[in-house]
Amino acid sequence: MPLDGRELVLGVTGSIAAYKAVVLLRELTRQGARVTVCLTEHARRFVGDLTFRTLSGRPVLTDLFDPRSDEAVEHVALAERAAAVVVAPATANVLAKAAHGIADDFLTTVLLAARGPVLMAPAMDGGMWEHPAVMANVAVLRQRGVTVMEPEAGPLASGLSGRGRLPEPETIVEALVALLSPRDLAGERVLVTAGPTREAIDPVRYISNRSSGKMGFQLAAAALRRGAAVTLVSGPTALRPPSGAVFVPIETAEEMREAVLQHAAAATIVIKAAAVGDYRVKRPAATKIKGKQDLTLDLTPNPDILAEVAARRSGATFIVGFAAETHDVAAHARGKLESKGVDLLVANDVSRAGIGFDADDNEVLLIDRWGGSRALPKMSKAAVADEILSAVLALRARAVPARR
Repeated sequence: MPLDGRELVLGVTGSIAAYKAVVLLRELTRQGARVTVCLTEHARRFVGDLTFRTLSGRPVLTDLFDPRSDEAVEHVALAERAAAVVVAPATANVLAKAAHGIADDFLTTVLLAARGPVLMAPAMDGGMWEHPAVMANVAVLRQRGVTVMEPEAGPLASGLSGRGRLPEPETIVEALVALLSPRDLAGERVLVTAGPTREAIDPVRYISNRSSGKMGFQLAAAALRRGAAVTLVSGPTALRPPSGAVFVPIETAEEMREAVLQHAAAATIVIKAAAVGDYRVKRPAATKIKGKQDLTLDLTPNPDILAEVAARRSGATFIVGFAAETHDVAAHARGKLESKGVDLLVANDVSRAGIGFDADDNEVLLIDRWGGSRALPKMSKAAVADEILSAVLALRARAVPARR
């Protein structure tokens, strides 16, 4: 996982949104981070120490001068060893203190001593976010390299509506993972396809497959985190496209082909993770088919988008294909690699429970056109996405000079 083993400090300040920090802490620890929570005195009015101590498995830091706390004299060491400091919620008060270097409690002292990235997720009421003083403090922090997220708009605690809501925990985690990810894809243009396609039988029914799109969406998110400009072409899914990607929704294989060919020419890396239907109905019915009788569908092959992209590519474009197999995975994957003319083929056994279609985990085999093969153990699809992107960079660095 992207946060596995990372040492983090989570600062919580006095906002009604402090309860959301509990959900944020749970998600950070679920992703493998080791989190030390630092509560301000005002934050303790909203959420107690016990909740954070139970979820983190660590003492909660509150009083800089508490003689009973061994951690109280280690604020500098804590800040220096942390991979990042996250402040969520960050009130207008703590934004002002951080901007002007005021260190009058544990959290603001940690912020001054921090050596890693700092991410602040604001939450405040009324029109406070738009106040010139708050805007000036945010500008100062951003100029220093602090990442200050934009608050969300919506109903506020006062009953007013406007910008000031704490970003959702998953949005904060996405921002943190991006902050800690290597920017080794900066300058790259990555095209990712994801999800299933649907081919109409009549206006009501269609042919499709079990792809959830999760692998492709994780690849798009990982490429964004690592600095790439990403275009995501996807069939129908229940997933939210990653923020920052150019999202192109499609339904049929023909629509996917059109979208892919439109964007592939500008891409430096093309990753075809979509489960494109092999066939479509030759003549879909114009009205709903009625009655209960045997029905024969006249099917015709869909275009082979992967092979067409590989045939049309420029010399510098790196192409990754996927193969969902149910048996003889390595043999079928090698055959597909050679027949399609791609650089890297990612194969997995979708007949196995817990990996592949609609699962959060995957276990894949990476086969490249230079004879290499590497099996990845079962891991989250987010981790698999990063492994695939790292493999692309390593293979391209070694092979592109030879190709030229």
